[in-house]
Amino acid sequence: MLGGEGEWWPAPAKLNLMLRVTGRRDDGYHLLQTVFRLIDFADQVRVQVRRDGVISRIGGSSGVPEQSDLAILAARLLQRHTGTALGADITLNKCIPMGGGLGGGSSDAATVLTALNQLWGTGLSRRDLAQLGLQLGADVPVFIEGENAWAEGVGELLQPIRLPTAWYLVLCPPCHVSTAEVFADPELTRNAPQTTIRDFLAGSRENDCLPVVSRRYPEVAEALGWLGGFAEARLTGTGGSVFAEFPDEATPRQLCRVAPSGFRAFVARGLERSPLLDRVSGA
Repeated sequence: MLGGEGEWWPAPAKLNLMLRVTGRRDDGYHLLQTVFRLIDFADQVRVQVRRDGVISRIGGSSGVPEQSDLAILAARLLQRHTGTALGADITLNKCIPMGGGLGGGSSDAATVLTALNQLWGTGLSRRDLAQLGLQLGADVPVFIEGENAWAEGVGELLQPIRLPTAWYLVLCPPCHVSTAEVFADPELTRNAPQTTIRDFLAGSRENDCLPVVSRRYPEVAEALGWLGGFAEARLTGTGGSVFAEFPDEATPRQLCRVAPSGFRAFVARGLERSPLLDRVSGA
């Protein structure tokens, strides 16, 4: 093992500002249109390089076995792909709720790929890393690319998009939403008409998963009802986190203090680019 305590790298969360389900491929994956917004609420990932080729998790994510932890799977994928003889100890400081539609696992994986590509000296481009990360999940590429994006396909066809300054109050119900169950629900809309960036910027912000998630998870419906009393409440991804957008910080801070008991609430600022990109350039 190399000396030192390892290096910490950021893994920011995301919000889906809209989500349309426009079809389904022959392999069962759903075709989507969505807008990814990065926010300044993040996990931290510590990576320490090993010379013996071993990849291990130090500590761990509660309830996630190491063999299915996306951060560990990302390290092993990069190791296999590049043939490096190096390994790593990986520590996660989890802040992003699991099963909340905030992309925590995918962001952790993207950060591990990015960090180890640099620390191992494997030399892949950001685009190559994004293509590799797609094997781990459709949300991984946007975290590697590090910019807010309009996304299509299964979420991997990315087009950078400029978004105005905004603050968000995010409310996380005490439930873990299963994305697989939501997409398997027979009542899910699967043939929504195609929309455009222009439509989104003009105010079209639907999430086709919202009716199914609200029906299957009463806690999500409760969160939407409470937050909707103050602003337009939206679901991120397949949930269960819900959010509202504000032009400044003051109002979401006030609401955060009176959020219903039993729900985790936090305030986040929308980012223009991921702090992971700054960490790479400054490493």
